[in-house]
Amino acid sequence: MKDFFVADAPRFENQNVTTYFCISSLQVRDRKQGGQYLALTLADKSGQFEARMWEDFAESLEHCGEGCYVKVQGQVSKYQGKYQITVTRMRHAAESEVETADFVPTTRFNIAEMSAELRGYVEGFASVPLRTLVLAFLDDPQIGPAFAVAPAAKKLHHAWIGGLLEHVLTLVRVCRATAPFYPEADPDLLVAGAILHDIGKVRELFWKSTFGYTLEGQLIGHISVATGMLHEKIAVLNAQAIAAAGIEGDVPELFPDKLRVLLEHMILSHHGRLEFGSPKLPMTPEAMLLSALDDLEAKFQAMRGEFASAEASGKGAGEVTEWVRSMERPLFNAKAWLADEPRS
Repeated sequence: MKDFFVADAPRFENQNVTTYFCISSLQVRDRKQGGQYLALTLADKSGQFEARMWEDFAESLEHCGEGCYVKVQGQVSKYQGKYQITVTRMRHAAESEVETADFVPTTRFNIAEMSAELRGYVEGFASVPLRTLVLAFLDDPQIGPAFAVAPAAKKLHHAWIGGLLEHVLTLVRVCRATAPFYPEADPDLLVAGAILHDIGKVRELFWKSTFGYTLEGQLIGHISVATGMLHEKIAVLNAQAIAAAGIEGDVPELFPDKLRVLLEHMILSHHGRLEFGSPKLPMTPEAMLLSALDDLEAKFQAMRGEFASAEASGKGAGEVTEWVRSMERPLFNAKAWLADEPRS
């Protein structure tokens, strides 16, 4: 049973600890003065931090790799404002030695309740084709369960079990609240795009003892994967409509191609800028709103994480966070700073 978590590092500065971790990354690097050392990123459900093993790591390297559980002995310290651990001993740990719940971060919200809320919004669509399409994704026996538990990212935001659903549901709430102020945008199309924009992440990412990218994710990416999934699902719906029409002798009601084009554009453009991976820039009201709100929602979740990390590391309310690479700036918690002021 773990009695030390990454988040506990500030309380154990300059102390020796013995505990279990999952290896998120592992590299052998050259030392400036000659020789080599082991550079690791160790993780548990509370976060991750860097580790260094300077000596006698050959046996550890032989039995330990990325994604495996390890038992570690080492000293916690602070370097350039961040906590790390200098490892003196490390061995492979069997899954029977650990509680997997200690290592996989999970959403703090109820997944079943989030799924039900999201489904309720879809069932309220005025557009029958969009309702049918989105429910076909949510009810898919492979896609639906994966969508409910997948992380939204490996590291940057919502990087935990249920993170994708949490991100999408929050984004849908924001889209629904914002849509009345922008009557140029179709609300059903906007929400449908919000639900489907990251659907490719169920195949881009893997999640077990750690999170990472599948080969498909590395070679293709979730945007392209999502467009393929959209085409596949619409093809199935059209085939079902044709088959039903053949039996009943009616003209088949195929999924409107205009909606397919608009949804595909929203998926392709939701990163907002070409240099951020979007093959197209947002050109429709729905695509512009989705891109802006998706970026805002992701940034705010990342900001919450940075504020929590700053507090855990001992920073005061009047200090900025460490440099946030994804945003190219440090951040400042104005609300905490104001609350820290003595009341007159």
